[in-house]
Amino acid sequence: MHVGPSILLAAAYFIGLTQARAAAEFDWPRWRGPDVNGISKESGWSTTWPAEGPKRLWKAQLGIGFSSFAVAGKRVYTMGHRDGKDVVWCLDIDTGRELWKHQYTAELDPRLYEGGPNGTPTLDGDRLFTLGRHGQVFCLDAAHGKVVWKSDLMKDHGLTEPGQDWWGFSGSPLVEGDLLILNAGTHGTAFNKKTGKVAWSTGKGANGYASPVPFDAVGRRGVGVFSAKSLGAVDAKTGQELWALPWKTSYEINAADPIFSGGYVFVSSGYRTGGGLFKIDGAKLTEIWRSQEMHNQMNPSLLIGDHLYGISGQERHSGDLRCVEFMTGKVKWKEPATGMGSVMAADGNLIALSERGELIIAEAKPDAFKALARGQVLGGRCWTVPVLSHGRIFCRNAKGDCVCLDVRGARSAQR
Repeated sequence: MHVGPSILLAAAYFIGLTQARAAAEFDWPRWRGPDVNGISKESGWSTTWPAEGPKRLWKAQLGIGFSSFAVAGKRVYTMGHRDGKDVVWCLDIDTGRELWKHQYTAELDPRLYEGGPNGTPTLDGDRLFTLGRHGQVFCLDAAHGKVVWKSDLMKDHGLTEPGQDWWGFSGSPLVEGDLLILNAGTHGTAFNKKTGKVAWSTGKGANGYASPVPFDAVGRRGVGVFSAKSLGAVDAKTGQELWALPWKTSYEINAADPIFSGGYVFVSSGYRTGGGLFKIDGAKLTEIWRSQEMHNQMNPSLLIGDHLYGISGQERHSGDLRCVEFMTGKVKWKEPATGMGSVMAADGNLIALSERGELIIAEAKPDAFKALARGQVLGGRCWTVPVLSHGRIFCRNAKGDCVCLDVRGARSAQR
């Protein structure tokens, strides 16, 4: 049977489009990933390693900070602090080679911790958005790092750093439609993502450290934004308040993102605050449970099925990885080896990085903790959430040592 060139071209186009879509599913374009839940759809990656851990593809020095990673195609984006400047990095995924960097003058301010930028870049099409610790907002051309627009939350908009200047602005930018939403001001501030002009503001009250989280309210799109003393839900398009949940923590540190699911919201903080689940009914919230069994001091938990998996710790002194039943708050198991580390998930497994740099893969199951693989991949203080993308796991420590680890399995290695 003769197959004409037009059919061959169409088949090649279809195969190429299918492969491109499959590859794009493995992108991690923002903090907590495509679905803003810390869970990757990536599959086919390997959990079988030698004793020393996965193969290291490359190592880079990014500067001091706690920014995680945004990944798309062959590019990795993150932030760090060097020599009196904050730096936005764009690196090659295969080699770690610098493709471009954008830097601007900023104070390190190592108060209570090493200092440096805390938020993660957000990739939206051909634009990259960043928020610095001292309120510097940038919209950059993702291909070359050229500034499209910039704004200063304090100088241009009269906002103040949260937490008595201890930690600074720490939330990552959220893109919702044509808006860039930041945890800045009382319960968020939104900019037109194309122009940088303010679209709405909820006031100049003290904000928290968590990132804005989108959710579906009845007939509208909402965003949950932690202030210093409450979790506020606002209409994503207008900033109009939908409801507010008082949530007070010692030193006004609300740093872990809320988790929305099926008309409920889970919130958790450290400093002996603990966590709680609340049912959302219009503008009314009803407490389902509250306990001291899950303290998300910095990084938020993951909701997988009917259970929460997260790092619980008190005042940065100790911590462990826990599994907690979502609807009851009952603890199913604890794993103390992680300390005040962090965790994401993919393909039914947890990917945890301990505070001291041990990478741990474990089953995301409530019956018991079961490690599938371990490896010491970094030293120093590791508070930043690792990222799995395109068969590679990216990890960093506070001083800016970054490693790219090869966990490509049979399927992912073909991409």
